[in-house]
Parts: sequence; C-alpha cells; structure tokens
Amino acid sequence: MYQHLFVPVDGSELSHRAMDGSIALAKQLGARITGFVVEPDVPLSATSRNPETFARHLREHEQKNESHSNALLGQFRERAEAVGVAFSGLAVTAYMVDNAIMEEAERAGCDMIVMVTHGRGPIGEFLFGSHTQKIVARSRLPVLVLH
Repeated sequence: MYQHLFVPVDGSELSHRAMDGSIALAKQLGARITGFVVEPDVPLSATSRNPETFARHLREHEQKNESHSNALLGQFRERAEAVGVAFSGLAVTAYMVDNAIMEEAERAGCDMIVMVTHGRGPIGEFLFGSHTQKIVARSRLPVLVLH
C-alpha cells in the first residue's frame, strides 16, 4: 500500500516522535523513509549593504544550516537503519516551509507524508499557525498526523 514515507523533522521533541512513529510504521509496511529538513533562508536582518559582510553572513548561515540538517538526518538514519528500514535524507533551504514539504515529497516520489502536530488547539493554531494543518488542507498526498 504505502511504500515510501516522507517525514519532515526539525529537531524538536515532536520531531523525534515523528522519527520513531514513522520508523515503526515503515517497518510494519515494509516501506522506506525519506527524512526531510527545511532550513530557514538567510534572515533579512543579516542583509547588509556591504557585500563582504553579507557574503560572510550568508556563508555562516549556510554552514549552520548544513551542520544542523546533517546531524538531524544522521540521527534519523541511525534509528531507521538500526531496525532495517531503508532511509534517505534530504535538506533544503526555503522561506515557505509548507510548500517545500509538499513539493519535495512529490519530487521524491513519496506516497504519504507523516507529520507531528503540537496540538495547540484552534486558538494556538490561529496565533502561531500550523504547518501540519496547511499541508493536510493542500497536499495531494495522504498525510498521517501523529500527536
């Protein structure tokens, strides 16, 4: 049925639940996982009229993003491979997290997105937004939401 799970993670406690839940599901289904990290684009506050300063900020930002995503996807890979689940990792830099998740899931050929939610309720989601809610509403792929 589902053979390729797409699992966005960010390093929070919730994303560790997404790792564990998706690995257990993939093991049951005989599926593989693509772990995914969306790193933030360079913040506007880092922009400078001085090209050298901007270039330095950009390099530092890219190095920080790469280090974070490599560490996070490495943890995910170790957990998956420890129980025999095939894993590949993918990281991108983007402003629009929701769009990046949906586009990359389809591009990777996945047949389900597995996400976690903070479970803040309607007021919390109104105040803080919800990537999960937006993806559930707009994704062409099935979305499994873990709480």
